Amino acid sequence: MNRLALLTLVGVLGASAVHAQTPAFDSSKAWEHLRQQLNIGPRPSGSPANVKTRDYIKAQLTALGIKPVEQPFEGATPLGRVKMVNIIGTIPGKSADRIILASHFDTKLFKNSRFVGASDGASSTAALLELARVLKGRRNLYTMELQFLDGEEAVIEWAGNDHTYGSRYYVASAQRDGSIGSLKALVLLDMIGDKELDIRRDANSTPWLTDIVWAAAQRLGHRGVFLNDLTAIEDDHLPFLRANVPSVDIIDLNYPAWHTAQDDLDHVSAKSLQIVGDVVMAALPDIEQRLAAGAR
Repeated sequence: MNRLALLTLVGVLGASAVHAQTPAFDSSKAWEHLRQQLNIGPRPSGSPANVKTRDYIKAQLTALGIKPVEQPFEGATPLGRVKMVNIIGTIPGKSADRIILASHFDTKLFKNSRFVGASDGASSTAALLELARVLKGRRNLYTMELQFLDGEEAVIEWAGNDHTYGSRYYVASAQRDGSIGSLKALVLLDMIGDKELDIRRDANSTPWLTDIVWAAAQRLGHRGVFLNDLTAIEDDHLPFLRANVPSVDIIDLNYPAWHTAQDDLDHVSAKSLQIVGDVVMAALPDIEQRLAAGAR
């Protein structure tokens, strides 16, 4: 569907009519996805638990009628080459152009502690699986691509290229085969489970996309969660931004349990997942409309 047709569809039906039958985001379902990941345990790239997590993600997508596609690659890490695998699910829309919703599912490697990553990144992966269910029942104007990215975490230390292995590989592949041109926006979720959720604007993210998400949060009464304080985040959205794909990172880095053994079930909440899920779904119609009008 071309841009004029998309604008016509939105203008004639209105966002509320187009999406009137959309299922509601259910944080109890997302919470179960989070709990299942923690039951698997630490999930660093290349580990048997990482494979189990991939299997879980694929099974959940398949149950929804979404075909999971693996994108295997080897990450050149400071500890040698590590097999990593991105998982991609696609929900067709009126347009073949794509909006990406993404999360990383790996956990950081710690040799001397048991790090299960309840917020980082079981929470965002759980929310993305629940968003998959919601989006499968929605009349999407754009094709929705769900990206479960491996290798976001540094194997040793966040420096040089020791991070964002999965997103860098995905973008490089899309640039090589020319599919990068149909990527119109990225909404990245990361660390959204904190019981004391506070999400700041990221200075690296695309301003118009950030504005849409924050406006949706304000409409839903979450001004106290989506703060106007500005910070600069390095995350899986950076390779997309360098490829000129508008991107926004929704992340709570003000989390005392970050990269500690205390990032466990006691430090996250279903309420936080609900807030972020609701905000993303409230923002999507405005993102679609802005893209149909030609925003970059």
